[in-house]
Amino acid sequence: MLMENYFDDIRPYTDKEAREKIRLMVKDPAFDVVLTHLFKVKPKVKMVKMQLRLIRNIKQLQGTFIYDLLRWIINNTSDGLSCSGLEKLDKKKPYLFISNHRDIILDAALLNFLIFEKGMNTTQIAIGNNLLLYPWIEHAVKLNRAFIIKRNLPPRELLEASIKVSHYIRKSITQENLSVWIAQREGRTKNGFDKTQVSMLKMLNMSNTQNLSEGFNELHIVPVAISYEIEPCGLAKMKELIKKEHYGQTKTSKDDLKSMSMGIFNPKGKIHFSFGNPVEINFGAGKTKEQQNTQLKELAELIDKQIYSNFKLWPNNYIAYDMLNPEPRFQHKYSTHEKKNFTLMIEQAMIHIDFPITDIRERFLKMYANPVINRLKVTEQ
Repeated sequence: MLMENYFDDIRPYTDKEAREKIRLMVKDPAFDVVLTHLFKVKPKVKMVKMQLRLIRNIKQLQGTFIYDLLRWIINNTSDGLSCSGLEKLDKKKPYLFISNHRDIILDAALLNFLIFEKGMNTTQIAIGNNLLLYPWIEHAVKLNRAFIIKRNLPPRELLEASIKVSHYIRKSITQENLSVWIAQREGRTKNGFDKTQVSMLKMLNMSNTQNLSEGFNELHIVPVAISYEIEPCGLAKMKELIKKEHYGQTKTSKDDLKSMSMGIFNPKGKIHFSFGNPVEINFGAGKTKEQQNTQLKELAELIDKQIYSNFKLWPNNYIAYDMLNPEPRFQHKYSTHEKKNFTLMIEQAMIHIDFPITDIRERFLKMYANPVINRLKVTEQ
């Protein structure tokens, strides 16, 4: 039996805490800078802060301020947000949405925007504590139903933290009727190659008291494929990869903050969310650790198969694939004008990468081509 306050260090804020935490966030000078960046003029910033102080609970915050902010982001930084597959889901049923991970903030935020518009309750969101760089960020995410996944801990503490998160997710879905969003992997996909980490599934299984199939089936896993026509953080991801591979440098908290800002404000083209079918598994009893690992790999492949086949491919993806291959295969999927624009975008991006390596162009192309390669994997088997 878990103690009543067992989840206090990771859970989102409650309605009872909302007013106090909003007040703390609004008083933070760093939050003032963010609002000024968003709304430009002081009278508007003052009005927004006044509106925030009047909010009484999480639902009101998400249904007014957050909804309006996301609508502004969609209207001003994208060419539209669309979705498919959501109509197949039961509005009253909780799900564990497992998606590919392209943007730090927007993946979960836009998913919640879409399901809120369809009359569904917003999800709880898994977020790494490495992103809680300032007090206002922690307040902002916990006010939006984010729960914390602790990273970079010693092995024993990491195990305990993983068990706690696993129990939290299972309790949310099976007891509290609340959906949860979690990325298929730790950290964003840097090269366009989306793949579910088995370690994430192992974490989910830590709270399972039944056999593997029953334990995962009660979580109602729904794979979600998130597709941005233009990678909003393409440059940053490329620099991170090159620094890590060639110079052994890992990203810093400043890099994370920059990526959050770029993800919100950079152009994204069209955005599409494809909601898959709930994953139902019926594996035999995995009696050994090796058998269970094999089953978890199979489950990861089932999730990936839906993400690959449902991923919305844009002309840019097909152009990149053709540019990487000697024979153009998908010329019918794009126009000469679209190819010219994409080529120009790649050339401009390369100017901003000043590392002395020769394969930068190929890396950029692969970032856009890999979703096509993954689609072909599942359709040409």
